[in-house]
Amino acid sequence: MTDDNGDGRINVRSEGMLRLIGIDRPAKLNGFTPKMLREYAYAMTDFDRDPEARCALVYAEGVNFTAGLDLPKLAEVWARGESPYPADALDIWNLRPPFRRKPVVVAVKGICYTVGVEMMLSADIVIAADNCRFTQMEVKRGIMAAGGATIRMVERAGWGNAMRYLLTGDEWNAADALRFNFVQEVVPAGQEFDRAREIALKIAHTVAPLAVEATIANARAAVEESPAAAVAGFDEIRLRLRATDDAKEGVDSFREKRPPQFKGR
Repeated sequence: MTDDNGDGRINVRSEGMLRLIGIDRPAKLNGFTPKMLREYAYAMTDFDRDPEARCALVYAEGVNFTAGLDLPKLAEVWARGESPYPADALDIWNLRPPFRRKPVVVAVKGICYTVGVEMMLSADIVIAADNCRFTQMEVKRGIMAAGGATIRMVERAGWGNAMRYLLTGDEWNAADALRFNFVQEVVPAGQEFDRAREIALKIAHTVAPLAVEATIANARAAVEESPAAAVAGFDEIRLRLRATDDAKEGVDSFREKRPPQFKGR
């Protein structure tokens, strides 16, 4: 689809249990407007609450992922004392409860600036094209990255590597992003969507959704609370998952040497 209204849109469609969420404003380098932020928040919320959806794939139309926020349009909202983020939707940065329960895979390409970096850092798996250009340039605009970059870049790359780019607004490339643990794979440009879709489909169709949600929640506890907090939850999680139909299906399919058919119950 193409943007015909100037403010862009977020496209949403399903492929079975895979939810595809597309950024669609290529004429403006997919710069995020308040409308797009709201639509993205609702798309993530609907995905997380839909019992039929098991994994989301975030991608972009055109040759770039996003040039970041459309600051003039956001400034109008801020000047009115309003927030571009709907109060009845999940936090798109996944920083505040209620947290997203389900996995998100992101395919990035070309320009991936500011909000694009924070979107991918809030996801679970990121596939990057080898032509990617990344930056957090907020300090060049008199503002601060407030979608999680100051936290997640430090966690993954270390203090010095994070500050090297957060404090200068300089660009880094796909090889740097892989070295910093910001992305999980780098592929030739044009292959990023297919590779991301391959991984997302595997999560959506071949593994147990309740086990996936438990894994995400337990890993979050380890990072945000402590490894001890994650360990403390093991027994309850084991008992809960062992009692599910999916756990029985996992054993039955192993015994019968066939692909499992998980139902999420």
